[in-house]
Amino acid sequence: MPLVCLTDFEAHAHKRLSKLTWDFIEGGADEDITRNDNTAAFKRIRLRPQYLRDVSEVDLRTTIQGEEISVPICVAPTAFHCFVWPDGEMSTARAAQAAGICYITSTYASCSLEDIVNTAPRGLRWFQLYVHPDRQLNKQLIQRVESLGFKALVITVDVPVLGNRRQDVRNQLDLVMHLTQTHLQSTKEKNSVPHLQMSPISTSLCWNDLAWLQSITRLPIILKGILTKEDAELAVKHNVHGIIVSNHGGRQLDEVPASIDALTEVVAAVKGKIEVYMDGGVRTGNDVLKALALGARCVFLGRPILWGLAYKGEHGVEEVLNILKREFHTSMALTGCRSVAEIKKDLIQFPRL
Repeated sequence: MPLVCLTDFEAHAHKRLSKLTWDFIEGGADEDITRNDNTAAFKRIRLRPQYLRDVSEVDLRTTIQGEEISVPICVAPTAFHCFVWPDGEMSTARAAQAAGICYITSTYASCSLEDIVNTAPRGLRWFQLYVHPDRQLNKQLIQRVESLGFKALVITVDVPVLGNRRQDVRNQLDLVMHLTQTHLQSTKEKNSVPHLQMSPISTSLCWNDLAWLQSITRLPIILKGILTKEDAELAVKHNVHGIIVSNHGGRQLDEVPASIDALTEVVAAVKGKIEVYMDGGVRTGNDVLKALALGARCVFLGRPILWGLAYKGEHGVEEVLNILKREFHTSMALTGCRSVAEIKKDLIQFPRL
């Protein structure tokens, strides 16, 4: 049977991947309440279409941080792509380049940054940084990504400590050992070692540290993990360039709002001064439309990219992106939107309390 929607790719990946790998990818924190609500929250929102408009031409293009992308659907930072496909992030990077969208590379990528860049040299790349306690190490890594042509620095703020991921505890997951075994099995080279530094994450990172980060880089700084107006207002005050509204896929603090529910509060707080993006729970073209109508500049995909990767590597990711792009085109046409700029809040009907 052909795979025709993102949930088809999810089902295929569930069958193909080992239980340990599947649980690591899909697991949320504690009781998975926020993880599940990320998708459910989209389904509580209804659309208000506007008809009798000429939608013979629908333009999906937009810009993020001044760079054009073909569609407001990009790739979120997720770790260890070699868990699900032999050349991991290199396949992901090639698929994003082919789609003309942005790929945020994780600090915990299982391929070297150089290999990722070399395999997709024309791609638009941002780099996600887990801030290390050692400032010098952070500086060296930031200088490295700058020299490799990354266009923005994404600071993940919602991991001062790791969330309580019960399935990983039950499975006694050893990330370094599992990644090494997966990589060796895929390359069949006994002396092949994955590019990985499982370094500690700073527990003391605070707002005042942003000034130091800004002083050592020319890259725009995006904060990933903001969920409240208070933090959004502080982000503006500290002169960051953007926010990704995110709850880490429900993998950190459980029982926080779904990303789409937090989006409106954050967008209102920044008052158009910086760009706002979101990730978490996007599964259909309607979801993309709803996020943009509520003020997101674009959405980022996490788990669905890994499902595509598990299906057919680079080509599986391309299929996931193309399906979502087609669905988004249909959603725009059926609501009377001829360009991304025409997607407004009046398309949204919130549930009655």
